[in-house]
Amino acid sequence: MSSILTNNSAMTALQTLQSINKNLESTQSRISSGLQISSGKDNAAYFSISETMKGDSSMYKAIDEGLTLQKNSVATARLGAETVQEVASLFAERVAFAQGGTAEVRADIQNELDELVARINTSISQATFNGTSLVEGTATVTVVTGISRSAAGSISTTTITFSQQDLGAIASTLGAIDLTTASTTALMQTALQEAETQLDAAIVSATALGIAEKSIETQKEFLGALTDTLDSGVGSMVDADMEQEAARLQSLQVQQQLATQSLSIANQAPQNILSLFR
Repeated sequence: MSSILTNNSAMTALQTLQSINKNLESTQSRISSGLQISSGKDNAAYFSISETMKGDSSMYKAIDEGLTLQKNSVATARLGAETVQEVASLFAERVAFAQGGTAEVRADIQNELDELVARINTSISQATFNGTSLVEGTATVTVVTGISRSAAGSISTTTITFSQQDLGAIASTLGAIDLTTASTTALMQTALQEAETQLDAAIVSATALGIAEKSIETQKEFLGALTDTLDSGVGSMVDADMEQEAARLQSLQVQQQLATQSLSIANQAPQNILSLFR
């Protein structure tokens, strides 16, 4: 049955064309944005998970930047402590050399010791990064290393701690050693023991700062790998497969042309009815 009021073929062809155009629009959007899931309407679960993971990745990157500053501060302090250790070793060596020497020899060595203490103080004052010194106190330093999410959804930070190292106390103690006032073997041995004690303290300080620096460095490496993994995981969920989208685009473009032609043919059907009245 043919009708000039209702063209079923045209309606079917139009619905098909509209569906193809909608799919074509979606495909073009995915190609232009590079995203398969760009909003909650595309896939609510994947969108929610990916946005949370993106947030975590951003926080980890920000924390990593903070760790870079902290690592540089600790590295500077560690270099200062190692310098103090080296000079303290020279100090102890000169005190050992002075054992049993004459008063004149001890006076000459004392001048050397005073110069070494001055070098230690200079190293301490220069072992700062961005105005921060970790070698002139004993306070505990807390460093944020990451975040942790519980099963209930709450979030908290993870931290590591280390102690500042009071190298100034070492310099002060070494500076108090005066070989010119030691007239006896016992006093000279006491001076040597004190020099060795402060050398040990410098070694402990340098070691502690080295451990702290390595811990921060290791955490930075972990955060770098972790953010890469998170970004990759997000990409696998929301990124568009460009090869697949390119193939789909070509297919839909052909379908669009065929559907347009089909609609044109369907629209010609009422015209054919006119031939019945000629």
